[in-house]
Amino acid sequence: MKIPTRFLISILVVTLVGIFAANTAMAQDPTKVGPHVYKKLFENERVRMLEVTFQPGDTIAMHSHPDHIAYVVSGGKLSVWGKDGKAQEVAVKAGDPLWFNAVTHAAKNVGTTPVKLAVIELKEKPAMKGKK
Repeated sequence: MKIPTRFLISILVVTLVGIFAANTAMAQDPTKVGPHVYKKLFENERVRMLEVTFQPGDTIAMHSHPDHIAYVVSGGKLSVWGKDGKAQEVAVKAGDPLWFNAVTHAAKNVGTTPVKLAVIELKEKPAMKGKK
């Protein structure tokens, strides 16, 4: 039995769209996934600065960040989990600087106080003009 070429192309297109949608869903922008938690303060071609405020009980679904640094404005307890679903409880203190390599994760404030962070995400350095 010969399978029509149109049918095979349709299956290929649907499969590629599905793969793209799954990868996009896994790499969601935190300001889109959790606008109640993440607020963009500044962005240019090199960095993006975000204000992050988790009220007690607030949750953000799976989202992604490039390499980034966070400064803890007000501390508390967060439960953070990655794609594997394994949760890790983290206590952060006001004044702590935190470095993170690129990551995809979700989080919840499991404490009794609001947690506030200033986050700066790094973007790829643009190529130097005039250099090859």
